[in-house]
Amino acid sequence: MQKHCLTLDLKNDPDLIHEYIKFHQDVWPEIKESIKDAGIVSLEIYNIADRLFMIIEADADFSFEKKSKLDAANPKVQEWETLMWKFQQALPGAKPGEKWILMDKIFELK
Repeated sequence: MQKHCLTLDLKNDPDLIHEYIKFHQDVWPEIKESIKDAGIVSLEIYNIADRLFMIIEADADFSFEKKSKLDAANPKVQEWETLMWKFQQALPGAKPGEKWILMDKIFELK
């Protein structure tokens, strides 16, 4: 099992943040299906103020490249991503068009 942690900022607008959270209380079924089809077993998103944190647990065959290709070929995912960009903003230092940024693990208690 793979684990990946990513982060992204929301636009600093309480109304937009509230609306974004509401969308994630009823994620479109096609989006959930696309996540599972990519090999993701568990996906959680946490929020504080305008910061988001995502934890992905995926099977051994998962790759971000494969997921990106599947997403690019899925019109419903593209519609969702376009809608979500209304609420999201790139982190400082992100490349053009880059949204969720993979975080580096710096500590693990064993």
